[in-house]
Amino acid sequence: MGLRYFEDFAVGDRFAAGPVEATQEAIIGFAREFDPQAFHVDPAAAAHSLFGGLAASGWHTAALTMRMIIESDMGIPWGVVGLGVDELRWFKPVRPGDHLRLESEVVAVRPSGSKPDRGMIRVHSQTLNQHNVPVMSFVSSLIVPRRPGRSP
Repeated sequence: MGLRYFEDFAVGDRFAAGPVEATQEAIIGFAREFDPQAFHVDPAAAAHSLFGGLAASGWHTAALTMRMIIESDMGIPWGVVGLGVDELRWFKPVRPGDHLRLESEVVAVRPSGSKPDRGMIRVHSQTLNQHNVPVMSFVSSLIVPRRPGRSP
């Protein structure tokens, strides 16, 4: 669809992206740098953990989800600029070989009260694995520019 300005978004709009694969190498590499817990970096130790096997860091899942948001057809001209995230939940561990996909829905659209060149949308996003099982969800608030040259 190309670029979408504030005026192009409506409650109920849906966006999708993916799949992306969570490889064992990427899970371990991410965790070594950002979340070096045994169940994320050591398959043998992970087998005896709460997860019963190697599991991606929730932050790795969030990073993969962010990649899919950027690759979706949301198309915000300024890029995806967030004001915050609410209701972040991890439901199931992401395992090596999982293929994740994104489903997002606009749940609120509000013009800025102080900056007439922009508005805010709230988007509920859900990350699902190859079995259509949700592994993560959250609601984000995004800044979206208004169409240039529009009449006030």
